[in-house]
Parts: sequence; structure tokens; C-alpha cells
Amino acid sequence: MDLEPVVTDAPDSTPVLSRRTALAALALGLTTLPAETPAQAPAPKATPARDLTGELEALRGRYRLPSVAGAVVQRGELIAAGASGVRALGRTVPVTLDDRYHLGSDTKAMTALLAGMAVESGKLAWDSRIGDVLGRQVPDLNPALAQVTLEQLLSHAGGIPSDTDELLQLYFNTDAFQYNLAPLRLRVIDAWKHHAPATPPGKEFHYANLGYLIGGAMIETALGDPWESLITGRIFAPLGLTSAGLGAQASTGRLDAPVGHQVDDHGAATPMLWGAAADIPPVLGPAGTAHMSIRDFATWAGWNAGLARRAPHLVKPQTLARIHRPHIDTGRIEHPRPGVPSEGQYGMGWGIVKFAWSATPLLTHNGSNSMNLAKVLVDTAQDVAVVLATNYPGERADDALNEGMTALYRPYAAA
Repeated sequence: MDLEPVVTDAPDSTPVLSRRTALAALALGLTTLPAETPAQAPAPKATPARDLTGELEALRGRYRLPSVAGAVVQRGELIAAGASGVRALGRTVPVTLDDRYHLGSDTKAMTALLAGMAVESGKLAWDSRIGDVLGRQVPDLNPALAQVTLEQLLSHAGGIPSDTDELLQLYFNTDAFQYNLAPLRLRVIDAWKHHAPATPPGKEFHYANLGYLIGGAMIETALGDPWESLITGRIFAPLGLTSAGLGAQASTGRLDAPVGHQVDDHGAATPMLWGAAADIPPVLGPAGTAHMSIRDFATWAGWNAGLARRAPHLVKPQTLARIHRPHIDTGRIEHPRPGVPSEGQYGMGWGIVKFAWSATPLLTHNGSNSMNLAKVLVDTAQDVAVVLATNYPGERADDALNEGMTALYRPYAAA
């Protein structure tokens, strides 16, 4: 799993999990594809002002990707969109604008928004501590770990480490076959509870998927529903994200979405269809398992660009502003992953980065489960958002989406 960020995006300033490690743990590898499922005709929708298909096809061809999709939203309106390529290498089923792409760690901003809803309802506070919320369900927490706050968890400032071998063993655990996801998250926390933060909370940035798992458990406990129900009912439904779901993009037994690809050390790519090998463990949902069409992804990004001033009114503008604002400097990142700036700031689920081609710092994030890649860019000053996605991982995909992001944003860049 590579819930990869821009950060500093972080969704991953530090890689969260190598796909090789994940597959070794799962001991699964699918190499054949089912019979093709014909692409479904998209539901009637307003035609975008600009068709990006030609540009995206050229980009896809240069970087030899299975597919690329992209969209631009300005002042809440979809003004450009396109999708090019096929749902899986070796097949001819074309992608459509309604096809679902995996968002990876771009899901984190949605988890942060759910936290904002819990805060506004009075069920949580930004300074709610792990021990105060989860102490009864997870007794005997390390005293220092118990003091870490919700805001610190969601800004990667809680001293929780980036994924380690020990944590990966907890995520890829056979307990997943015995428990629902909300209690399974508590079991992961219980197994980790004796660890103290690696650094003093609030002092250093550590990109931590475990922090989002813990934050998700706090939200579940406070609001009384599983994270999966909350994101579906409180974000997907009111925003009209009808394509949105969780986990692997394709329906079991069907090639009805662009599937991710596992790439081995020799560059050979295998389409990953469904089941455990097609996504990260669902216990990590709050850190990165959402998928949706590029148009729905653009709707989500455009709502953020509007600073919660447009319907639906999910939280107050001041709550979203707190989620968006910088909470911690990421520090200088030595040898950053491709596409990850060497330094920046992080909010809650959002990186804040000044790019060479942007006049001011912008909200941004990358998301990858090591088989797909998605990027989001939000300029709140100009109420513009750009999203891109591909069903392929790695440096080539990252370079392609970075090039596409720059090209799609530049027409709206401040002089």
C-alpha cells in the first residue's frame, strides 16, 4: 500500500507500504482477466465546456499508462473533463467519465471533514485526547500516547510513526476475518497501545496512516457509527457523489472500472481485479480507501475550493478553514519521493505547497494504494480545483499526473 502524498502532500511524504510487502503478507497474485465487460453508457449529464480527452490521450501515450482521467472545476462548475485509455492493460474496454478511480490517501481530507462535523456537533473537540475518547475501550494506553489530540493525529503531528513492519503486521492480520471494521480498528490500537509517541506531540511531522486509523476510531466512537457509514451518509450522499464507494474499484467478477496494476521489479504490470489483493486492508479506511469517478472527485475538490460557502452546507466555513490551514511544517525532506516537494506544510488531510508554477501556496494531496494514483489541487483564492487519476502506480504515473496538473492549472494561475 502506498498511501502516497503531495506534501509535502504528504498523502504520503513517506511511503506507507510497499506493494511487495503487502502481497507477500496476503500471498495472493491474480494474473488473468475475466471476460470483458462492455463499457456502460454514462448517464446524461451536462457536457463540459472543454473536452480534455485529446490532451489526456497524448499524456497517457507519452507515459505509457493504461488510462488517465482529469477534470477542472471553477466556482463550483465543471468546466473541463476527459478520460482516455483502457480499464486494464491487455484489454480493450475503454474508460469513461463515469468510471471509478481509486483515491488512496486523498481520502484523508474526507476523514478530517468528518472530524469537523463531530466537533461542530459537540461530540468531539479538536483537542480531544485519545485517552479521553478511547480509554474505556482501549484501557492501559501509554500515558504519553493517551495525551495525543485529534488535531495532532489528523495533521501528522502526534508523534505516531510512519508505517513500520510491526504496524504492517497489524494491518494485514487474520483478525480481519473475525470482526467488523470499527472493533477491528480498536484491536489494532489495543495492540499498539503500549508505544509512546516517537517524538513529542506537536513538534515534528511524521506521515502516519495509524494516526488516521486512530482518528477514525475516535470519530466512530463519538458519533456512534462506523466510519464507512459516516463517509457514505455524511459526505458522499449530500455532495451527490453517486459513483463513490470504498475499496477496490471494480465490482467482483466484472471489469466495470479501471483496475489498478501491480508492477514488479522488472517493470512487468499485472492488473489487480478485486479481493484482498486489489486494495489496502479495509481497516485503514480512514487513511485511504475511497474511490469515485473523476467528475465526482472534481465535485469534492470544488466544494473545498468554495470554502464551504456553497451548498451542501456540511460544516461552517470557519471549520473548513481550520482543516485547510497549516498546522505543522513538514521540514526538509531528504530524497523525496517523485512528485513530493522537498518541503511544505500540512493541514488536516491537506498538504499546503508553493509550487514553482504557482503564485501562492495551494492545497494539494496525492493518493496511492501502490496500484493506482490520484492527485488533487485546490486554489481557494481563485475558487479553482484540478483533479487527475490513473490506474497505474509509480514514478511514470507520478510524472504524468504532475505534468497534467501543471497544464490544467496554469490557465487559472494568478499573474
